[in-house]
Amino acid sequence: MIALYIVAPTPALRAGLRALLESAELQIVGEGAGLRRVAGIDVVLVADSLPPELRELSGEGELAVVALSDELRVVASLRDLALRGWAVVSPEASADELRAAVIAAAQGMIVIPHALAERLFNPRALQDEAIDALTPREREVLDLIGQGLPNKLIAAKLQISEHTVKFHISSIFSKLGAASRTEAVSLGARQGLITL
Repeated sequence: MIALYIVAPTPALRAGLRALLESAELQIVGEGAGLRRVAGIDVVLVADSLPPELRELSGEGELAVVALSDELRVVASLRDLALRGWAVVSPEASADELRAAVIAAAQGMIVIPHALAERLFNPRALQDEAIDALTPREREVLDLIGQGLPNKLIAAKLQISEHTVKFHISSIFSKLGAASRTEAVSLGARQGLITL
């Protein structure tokens, strides 16, 4: 039996997901608006943005995650975590599709809906999505990172605080699926967001 924890922002959504997922193969061991450490969780189902606690809990590679989303950046975020398996499922998925994704992720597989996979493996779609995803200010920050400027000089040049620069950089990393400034610049250049 697969032990499942549900993370959803509202009690009504949690109840709906619980009703969809109740089956002989799945046992719901907890639920909440956020993620709490519960012994014996096999899979976490996330119906909103990925909770920050997920990185800490995924450290052993024993946990699997299923995210209800249509966004490519969720794929990048899940790929960066040490997970046993993971799945991204459309928020409109049927009960059977949702259960199948939970079972597959628990068995160490990766599940991506066809429509999302087409976008993931189409370089032009990725470029268009990244361009749309970055705000004009984030594109300015990325351009200045590409010029080699540290946070302090970026803040001075854009007349914003260093804290705001750090916030923009974090957002850029998340949207591009980058883990470092160098990788963000490289991805930005490949996607035509900046010129070097």
